[in-house]
This record gives sequence, C-alpha cells and structure tokens, in this order.
Amino acid sequence: MVTVATAGRNGITAEERKVIFASSLGTVFEWYDFYLYGSLAAIIAKQFFAGTDPNTAFIFALLAFAAGFLVRPFGAIVFGRLGDMIGRKYTFLVTIVIMGGSTFVVGLLPNYASIGLAAPVILIILRILQGLALGGEYGGAATYVAEHAPHGKRGAFTSWIQTTATMGLFMSLLVILGTRTAMGEEAFADWGWRIPFLVSVFLLGISVWIRLSMAESPAFVKMKAEGKTSKAPLTEAFAKWGNLKIVILALVGLTAGQAVVWYTGQFYALFFLTQTLKVDGATANILIAASLLLGTPFFVIFGTLSDKIGRKPIIMAGCLIAALTYFPIFSGLTHYANPALEAALKDSPVVVTADPATCQFQFNPTGTKKFTSSCDIVKAKLAAASVAYSNEDAAPGTIATVKIGDTMLTSFDAKGLSKEDAAAKDKAFSKELADSIKAHGYPTKADPAQINYGMTLLLLFILVIYVTMVYGPIAAMLVEMFPTRIRYTSMSLPYHIGNGWFGGLLPTTAFALVAFKGDIYYGLWYPIIIALMTFVVGMIFVRETKDNDIYAND
Repeated sequence: MVTVATAGRNGITAEERKVIFASSLGTVFEWYDFYLYGSLAAIIAKQFFAGTDPNTAFIFALLAFAAGFLVRPFGAIVFGRLGDMIGRKYTFLVTIVIMGGSTFVVGLLPNYASIGLAAPVILIILRILQGLALGGEYGGAATYVAEHAPHGKRGAFTSWIQTTATMGLFMSLLVILGTRTAMGEEAFADWGWRIPFLVSVFLLGISVWIRLSMAESPAFVKMKAEGKTSKAPLTEAFAKWGNLKIVILALVGLTAGQAVVWYTGQFYALFFLTQTLKVDGATANILIAASLLLGTPFFVIFGTLSDKIGRKPIIMAGCLIAALTYFPIFSGLTHYANPALEAALKDSPVVVTADPATCQFQFNPTGTKKFTSSCDIVKAKLAAASVAYSNEDAAPGTIATVKIGDTMLTSFDAKGLSKEDAAAKDKAFSKELADSIKAHGYPTKADPAQINYGMTLLLLFILVIYVTMVYGPIAAMLVEMFPTRIRYTSMSLPYHIGNGWFGGLLPTTAFALVAFKGDIYYGLWYPIIIALMTFVVGMIFVRETKDNDIYAND
C-alpha cells in the first residue's frame, strides 16, 4: 500500500530530506558537468580544434557547446517517455550516469595533435550525450521530488531543485579557479584543464550510490499498481489536443519568459559586463558569483511563498518587473561599472552611412555564417567595441563609411577577396577604427579605480532576484499542470525548449540586435518582448495550480 503525504502534516521527515538532497545533489552535479565545457571553451578550442585557425577553432568550440543546449528537448522526449513508462527513479539514474560518464571521458579524450579529426568528432558526440542527459534529468528530478512532497509544500520542496543550476555553475567556477591557481596558467592550459572533468567521477559515484538507495515515487507506484501507466506517453502528451494545448501554454505562458529572465540575470549580465562594459573577466566573474551567492536562498523563499499565495502571481510578477526595469538596470551597470564609456556614448556620437541592402541582421546561432559586406563589417566591429551609432542610408553599391566626431573612415567589402587579402584589409581597418575610437574617449577596458563595486553588485543581485522569482516556483507548477501517467514527458519538453532554445539563443540574438541598431542596450528587447509575451499569455490563459491534486490519473 502506498501512502500519500497529506496537507495537514507539519515538518519534514528524514526520508523527504533524503529525497530532496539526493535529487538536488545529482542535478547540481549534472549542471557542474554541463558548465565545465562552457567555462573552458577557449582552452578546449586549442586542444580539439587545432586543425583550423584560432578564430575558427573557437567558433567550433562554441558550436559544440551550443549543441548541448539544442538537443536538450530531444533528451526530454526520450527520457520523459522512459520515465512515464518504467519509472522516475531508474530513468533519472540513467541520465546521471550518461552525463557523468561523458564528462569523465572528456577528461581522458586525446587531443587533435594525438588522434586528429577523431578528437573533435568524439568531443561533439559527448556534448550531445550531455545535452540529451540534461534534457532527461531536470524533469525526472522535479517530478520525483514533487511526487514525494506533501500537498501544500511542493513549492518549497521543488525549489531546492531550482537552486541546482546556479550551484552547479558556482561549483564549476570554484573548481576551475582552484585548479588554475594551484598549478599555474601554463600547466593548466596544457593538461590541468582535464582535472575538473576527471574529479567529476567521484561526484558521479556518490550520486549514483545515493540514488540507488532511493525508492520510486509514491505517485508512480500507485499508478503502476492500478495498471494505469501509459503505453504511449508521447502520443498521449503531444498527439491529443487536450494535453498538447497545456504543453504549448506551459511553453509560451511560463517557460519562455522564465528562461529569458534566467539567462539575462545569470549569463547575459556576465556577457554585458565583460564584452560591452570591458570589465576584466576575473572581476566580472567574482561580481556575478557574489550576486548568485546572495541570491540563491531566494529560490527557496519564493518556492515556499508560492505554496501560500500561488505559483502564477510570483512568476508573472517576475516576468513583468524584469521587462519593465531591464533598461534602467543595465544603464545603471554602465554608469557604475564603466563611467568613461557612459561619457563617451553621450559626448561622441557615431554615424554609419551604408547601402541598407548590404546590411544584414547578424543572427548567427551556429557561429559559421560569414558577414562580408562593408556595412556588416563596420557594424560588427563597432558593436564589439561597445560603440553606439546611428544609421544613415547611402546610394546603392556605396561602400560603408563611419563618422566618429570629425573623423571619417571607409570600411571595405571582403566578398570575393582571398583569405590573405581579406585578413590584411581587416587588420588595417581594425587598427584605424580602434585608434579613432580611442581618440574620441571610448575606453578599451573599464578602469578598476572607477568601478563602483557596491552599486554594481546591488544591480546584479536585483537581476538574480528576478531569476529566483520566475525559477523558484516553476518546477512545482509544471508538475502540477499534467497528469501522473504522462507528467515526466509533458513537463520536460516545454521546459527544455524554453530554456534550451529561447534562453540559449539569447546572447546570439542580443548581439545581432545591437549590431543591427547600434545601441548597446538594444539587445535587451529580446528578453523584454519574450517576458512580456509570457506575462500576457500566462495571465490570460494559464491557471493557478498550487491546489491541484497531482495524484489524479485522469
């Protein structure tokens, strides 16, 4: 006989603590594995893509990283189906073994110099396996914990799962920093980068041991005993309009907005500090890490609060407040982290004059497309240098020019040029442009003496608070939206499409928007529009779920 936790019971049992700890520990470990690759992309590029030039090598390294995000929804489908057919426990035990094994093998994998083309091919396969495993892990962990939680405490219980991505990122940064410091940069770049991957095998062993000792979720056991498990969860989840409609609403009205707020607060903020504001990497990472450390308890706070006032009000409020305040917050980051750049943006306007037919929207999620027109070249360089500019139309066929104060520079068209000629022109134009930009007050890096660290940290902390508002209650809400027999499948797909695609494409899309418009803040329109879309759809069509009976099998 399976007992179901009741709403009236107070406190938390030892078994429930074990469920939360084991599920969260395993998921922290999976995110740790996943982020190691991204943090070490530059070194991995040199190790595994050495058969190309450095720029192309880095592009392919990032492409391999992106593959892990792009396949996450497919992992959700594969492992979600297994989880609804054979059980939650064994499915997300399999996902952690795949993730941990793939990570460990990366640490052992011979580089390009040793085995040639086989090295990057195997690396990409391992990244795809990691993405598939992560696609199956989150839904399993969230479902497992929620189905063990007493009614009225699902938000509090599942909010611990929501802390895992942040803690995994934090752990990966600490291990990398510790290894780097202990052995020195040269040895780390040569072979020491493998150590963070290899030590993951110990975390894997602990996680597997704990998960093997865990029982299956009571909701699944009850359903199985009654003979109500689904024989075709994919068909039930996605081929029947009644459930498919809820899946679509979960994506558009919940996870898409949650994802862009999450990525803006934890990833785009770091990208903005280092790439746009030119804050040095170590300082930026410390500031982001500190904001995450301060903000992490609020995942549990908002998850617990959602048990009392509902999931929907907190998530919707997070999306709306974020959308309304992103522009002033990021403007404030510029003011406090690089005031010299703020002054240059105000005092030294820049104008790009070009044939509009030659100016593309530089959306490049794969990193392989080339933008060779004179307009695209100058805009990309200005965007990378954090220089805002306005646009003026020129006659068809005109080579683009850029006016910085009273200085006029002419770009070049790389189409049809040999690789050597294009590189020579690019080098000459880049130097000319950089010299002119610097002469008009645009800093090449933020001055540490001018950074207001306290206010910068406060603004980053506010961004993390938005993350905790939308992310803390989301697992409980997704679990509560779907019937037990197809819950793992149904909740995993919208979550990973939202986070893997809508969120994962944020940096690329934001850069394309900045280059297109010439405003360093213009990329914020992407998360703002997606968050507002989720707010509108969620407020109108998504129902509150905190009082749903998750043990119903209808």
